[in-house]
Amino acid sequence: MRIIPKKCDGCMKCVPFCSSDAIRRGEKKCSIDEDKCVECYVCLKSGICPKGAFEEVLLEWPRILRHIFSAPFAAQKGTGVIDGRGTDEMKTNDVTDRYCLGEVGFCVDVGRPGIGATFEDVEKISMAVAGVGVEFEPMNPIFQLMADSTTGRLRDDIKNERVLSCILEFKTDETQLLPVMDALKEAAGYVNTVFSVGCISRCRSDGTVPVKELLDQAGVYYRLNGKVNVGLGRRTTESEEMTSITMRKNG
Repeated sequence: MRIIPKKCDGCMKCVPFCSSDAIRRGEKKCSIDEDKCVECYVCLKSGICPKGAFEEVLLEWPRILRHIFSAPFAAQKGTGVIDGRGTDEMKTNDVTDRYCLGEVGFCVDVGRPGIGATFEDVEKISMAVAGVGVEFEPMNPIFQLMADSTTGRLRDDIKNERVLSCILEFKTDETQLLPVMDALKEAAGYVNTVFSVGCISRCRSDGTVPVKELLDQAGVYYRLNGKVNVGLGRRTTESEEMTSITMRKNG
């Protein structure tokens, strides 16, 4: 995104609309800090500029990742990255069985409006949990950007790109829940952004929640949330999942 100097009168009405604090005012005109801009297009789509000074620019790889992760309903446009910030995660677990008894699923939401995150930040977190031993979700967009999913290392060409937020998804055996939480706590001390952590485990037949018991034992503060699915989904076969992945990769 850019501001056309000839059209801008420096009114600054657009500044509160910027989700990444990237709009700056000079002596008489406003401009956009390209390093901080996450290409969310909120400034343009809001229509707040009375002079129509905002203008889209052609986004090449890897900068287009900023738009894909930061703009609602951003199109894939042949980048090889699955649309959106994450997957349906635990919301469809009753028909996908992504998290089984004895397993714990994690979603780590990295970045926030006004703060954002670079993929270098994301890599620090993914490598921290990979060192404990986790299985990253292959349908998650971040997985598509990994150079090595066993170590959590991301592609070198994307690390300087900044996004509004993104989601890491992975799972592990429930015996590894606390080591993963310790790794995340340590990573929080050296990443230059913020993140929140969500955990999921299947309820036992008696209704007890394994992840709750483990967090209680460790004295970890959490907010317990429930998700009730009425079961209208259809269980997906492995061949259908692989076909879906291939189609998404091929655009």
